[in-house]
Parts: sequence; C-alpha cells; structure tokens
Amino acid sequence: MTGLSPVPAPALTSASSPSPTPAASLKPGDSYVQSFARGLSVIRAFNAEAPRQTLTEVAKRCELTRAGARRILLTLETLGYVSCDGRLFALTPKILDLGFAYLSTQPLWHFAEPVMQSLASELGESVSAAVLEGNDIVYVLRVPARKIMSINLGLGSRLPAWCTSMGRVLLAGLEPAALEQYLERLRQQPLARHTVRTVTNEADLRLRIHQVREQGWCLLNQELEEGLVSLAAPIVDRNGQVLAALNIGAQVNRRPPEALLDTCLPKLLEAARQISRLLELKR
Repeated sequence: MTGLSPVPAPALTSASSPSPTPAASLKPGDSYVQSFARGLSVIRAFNAEAPRQTLTEVAKRCELTRAGARRILLTLETLGYVSCDGRLFALTPKILDLGFAYLSTQPLWHFAEPVMQSLASELGESVSAAVLEGNDIVYVLRVPARKIMSINLGLGSRLPAWCTSMGRVLLAGLEPAALEQYLERLRQQPLARHTVRTVTNEADLRLRIHQVREQGWCLLNQELEEGLVSLAAPIVDRNGQVLAALNIGAQVNRRPPEALLDTCLPKLLEAARQISRLLELKR
C-alpha cells in the first residue's frame, strides 16, 4: 500500500462525533465565510450525547452569543434542518441530505454496496466501509448481519482510527509525513484503553501499522471492545493509493481470530480487489 489523500467524509453527525471547532476562533476573509462556518458549527453541536439542546447550550458549545446562535437555529429551522418544541432544538431527518449528497457523488459506493451485500450474505457477518477523516474513521457504508457491538453504528458514525482494523489499514496507506502528523495529534492526550488488549504505546502502534502496510490487511483482536474481532483490507485506486477500507466484524466466541483468518480473509481480500477493479474501470 502507498500513500493516500483520504476522500472527504460525509457531513453526518454521529454517536462519537468530535466537538465542533468554535467558529469564532477562525477569522473571516476572502476565502472564509464566518457566518457559514458558524452554521456548520451549530449543526455539529448535536450528537448522541446531546440530541436535544436549549439555545443557551448550543451557544455555549459553539462559543457563540445567544443572539448569534438563535439566528442560526431559526434559519436552520426555516430550512427544515432543525425542529424546536418551544425550548429544545433538535436536528431533523432532512440533515441526512447533506451526508447522502457526498455518497451520491462518489462512484465507489455504488460499486461497493452490492459486493458488500454479497460478502455479508456469504459469511453471515457484518461488512463495513470507512474513510479516514481527522483522527477518526467515518463509516460510509455498512451491511449489518447482526449486532456485534454495544454501540450502534450507521452511516457517518465515527470511531478512533488507531484502535480499529479499518483505521490501521487507512493509516498504513498514509505517506510518512501524514502519518507523523497523525501520531503527533495523538500525543496531545493519552490513548484510551478500551480493553486489556488495547495498544496504547506509540512504539507498539507504529509496529502494528508497519505490519499492516507489509501484509496488506489488518486483524484486530478485541482491542476496541471485548469479544469483537475484525478484519480489514484496503480499497485502492489504479495507482495503489488507498481510498477506503473494507471490514468484516465478528464475535470472538463464534469466529476466533484463527478461524476469521482462515475462512474470511481470502473472501475479504477478493471483495476489496473487486471493488478496486470496478472503480478503476469507472475512472
């Protein structure tokens, strides 16, 4: 695998969306519309932990004045992206249009979905695709065979890249300078230990990423959640650059790592190659 410029992630809020960047911290100019940025900041203020918020809460989360937050919320309400019951504001389903606009413009996902559905049906396991955005992976397609995690995953859901199989595949595809920038961002706060198997040491993480780059796939054994094992492989363009990652997730009591490698890895790699070939033919 070689370096990549990660394709943009869909504009969907999710259970693990990062806190919005305060729009007030950036300066307006010829190439920056501050009012638009503030509007996006307000949209991103809503997530699974705070799906319904008062005007005061939105203003505080976005570092806006109450008057500024009110104007933005009322504008979004007029456009149908936000609803209000008199005190609490919440996003409406129309907000999904913003994310699906991304998916509809990317031919990769049109090709990937039937291949993923076939793979999920054959293996009886959940199959997902994700891209790298910031420090996270963002789910752009998912075919769930059964619930395998304690959290709900859907389009736009985010998980930390460093402790997920798709994340390590995507990190392995980065150019060295981009990978160093990513690791530098990770140093800003301690890596969370999700399970006793979670790799939290940077040197060990580097070794895991290097191994993924060399072998062309990643096996993750219960590092993100107890009982969850997963395999991921890269989806690449004609130049070998990684565009996305394809993943199979399973419960360890049904498919231990050795069985996952034996029965699922060849099929996963073939599915990733098939999607890559279809994308190459399109372009």
